[in-house]
Amino acid sequence: MRANKINTKNIVYFAILLALIIILQFVGSYIKIGPVSISLVLVPIVLGGILLGPIAGMLLGFSFGLITFIAVVTGLDAGSAMLFAESPFMVALICFVKAIMCGWIPALVYKLIAKKHPIIGAYVASALAPIINTGIFIIGALMINKVIAEVWGVEGGLNGVFIFLVVTVAGINFLVEFAINILLSPIIVKIIDIITGKIKNKQNQETIEEDNSQSELDNEEVEDVSINSQE
Repeated sequence: MRANKINTKNIVYFAILLALIIILQFVGSYIKIGPVSISLVLVPIVLGGILLGPIAGMLLGFSFGLITFIAVVTGLDAGSAMLFAESPFMVALICFVKAIMCGWIPALVYKLIAKKHPIIGAYVASALAPIINTGIFIIGALMINKVIAEVWGVEGGLNGVFIFLVVTVAGINFLVEFAINILLSPIIVKIIDIITGKIKNKQNQETIEEDNSQSELDNEEVEDVSINSQE
């Protein structure tokens, strides 16, 4: 029963974080620096990975990638939509790979560090998400550098595209996303403490109740044995 209750809570937490990702991605799509929008969803993705584990983080990341991909396909993200028209497979791959890795890798790293230093683990996981998001985006974008040069009008060949990505597109976005995650890390740590503390208290309470119930059963058995002996 205890396991079912915890699983139910996890489902609720996942649903709340997923709803938050959808809302923040919608809001973030209107905040653009150059042709690429700011990713505000990294915080709930990291939080989900820390609280619910790497698989949950990966699923939340996949949700982020799916929302991004839908925006590209429907033309809501005009800059990426132009790239998608020229290189659909690579654009789709970039959308999903960077998003999934943002949820999976920070959760794995947190799991390793949190065994001894949970607070440090939360900060490291929060910092990793924007690094992974930006890093994979740049690597993927460089693989279609000719398409970017043509569609976005970037001159200078591969070097020109790299400078454009680092300075104009990903660089500024990265700094904003990194700052948001670091500034909100203390809040993430506090939420983790509150939620895990409640779960531990609930588990301890249930353990105490089970022990009391077992003690009452043992006392009843002793009383039955005593009555039978007297008879």
